[in-house]
Amino acid sequence: MKLTNFGNLCNRHNVYAHVPDINDFTAGIKMLLKGKGIVTLEFPHLLNLLKYNQFDTVYHEHYSYLSVYTTSKIFEENGLRIFKIEKLPTHGGSVRVYGCNIEDTRETESSVEEIIDQEKKAGMQDLRVYDAFQEKANNLKNNLISFLIEKKEKNEAVAAYGAAAKGNTLLNYAGIKPDLLPFVCDAAPSKQGKFMPGSHIPILHPNELINKKPKWVLILPWNISKEIIQQQSELKKAGAQFVVGVPDLNIIA
Repeated sequence: MKLTNFGNLCNRHNVYAHVPDINDFTAGIKMLLKGKGIVTLEFPHLLNLLKYNQFDTVYHEHYSYLSVYTTSKIFEENGLRIFKIEKLPTHGGSVRVYGCNIEDTRETESSVEEIIDQEKKAGMQDLRVYDAFQEKANNLKNNLISFLIEKKEKNEAVAAYGAAAKGNTLLNYAGIKPDLLPFVCDAAPSKQGKFMPGSHIPILHPNELINKKPKWVLILPWNISKEIIQQQSELKKAGAQFVVGVPDLNIIA
């Protein structure tokens, strides 16, 4: 979270989706924002969650999964207005919305209507899109399980990298245990020597990847897969192949 000069410019980065009562939170912004003040909020875009099957971002820290259309309605109910939107690459595709008091005379930029129109064309105001999302999640789960079983039967070692919350959602939804995925490596000392919740897969130091030399490495925080592969260049030279499970099972190196 970043907070800057609340009266004139308020930046709330990746907090909006985390608040239990989003209407109360927005009403608080309205109370504190000066007449010509600007508030910026960032959150993962629901459009990308649906489009790229990012169901693993659904976990306990997030109370809301937001479209720009819904956010605009929340703003309007609380005396605010979105006047500009920027797309961001973070967290698999986020948006930064710029808001002001509803009576502010500044113009609403075309970016707002453009993104809301993209949401409508994607069917985000139609329940059938959300019904289909379940089937997509099931297919992803089945493909990942089949991949791990196949590699086990071939005696090809598989490990995972990144004890991230999204990875924990994926592993528990798929019911994956240490028999299919023996360990997860993570660079955070606070996680090492512990276990992934639910699956009880042990979390080890990244050095174990070099020591054990798995044939396959499943990258759980897929949104930073490029950085992880760069960090693990020695492992790549040793012949390891890297895989992500979202938006679908894909060998990336």
